[in-house]
Amino acid sequence: MSTDFYSMDKLVEFGMSMAIANQMATSMNQSLNQMQVPGAGKAMPQKSEDIYFAVIDGQQKGPYSLTELSRLIAEKKIVKETYIWKPGMSQWELAENVNEVLRLVAITPPPIPESDK
Repeated sequence: MSTDFYSMDKLVEFGMSMAIANQMATSMNQSLNQMQVPGAGKAMPQKSEDIYFAVIDGQQKGPYSLTELSRLIAEKKIVKETYIWKPGMSQWELAENVNEVLRLVAITPPPIPESDK
């Protein structure tokens, strides 16, 4: 057997190696294309926004999103003494005891001063 790279034996060996490598790559690509990966190619599900209920004027109102609660806080319809409930809570709680609502109070701007209206 010749050790020359261009000998017929070396060229046949190289050709067969390339054919086997090509077959392996094709087989692997087919397997990967047929593989089912849960959630692949689909958008990640968005966390559904929590819903809240409030006792306003002595009546249960809602459901409200956090955005709507923020508006009600700005309108002073929800204050720290307002009862709030959301699914998962065992009972109604005062707004000042519900962390999500307390955060909204912290980011709600105060009323505009009378002299600037």
